[in-house]
Amino acid sequence: MKNRNIVYSTDSAFQKRCQRCGSYPCRCPKPKSLPPAEQTAHIRREKKGRGGKTVVVISNLQLTPEDMKTLAKTLKQACGVGGAVKSDGMEIQGDNRDQVAEKLQQLGYKTKFIGG
Repeated sequence: MKNRNIVYSTDSAFQKRCQRCGSYPCRCPKPKSLPPAEQTAHIRREKKGRGGKTVVVISNLQLTPEDMKTLAKTLKQACGVGGAVKSDGMEIQGDNRDQVAEKLQQLGYKTKFIGG
């Protein structure tokens, strides 16, 4: 489907069309999770734009949304804190970079600290 500036459409399925392939139902291939041994998790600490609160952001993982949620739950339980799954990765509350890295390494992921 070409990018057109459509102002109005009477097609009831128009809003449900996939952004990538433009069809309804979506015909895009379903994403697959890579095994942990083939992935490197980038771990960074962020404070900007969060009201002074520190969070640990884990990114660069190729996981399905279900696998991302289960991994986030495991990491939150290991650290004893809350967190969230965002489009760019996972957020774990508090400055728990070492605990997160240790748990990811136990699960078989390679880890890399990004930033200061």
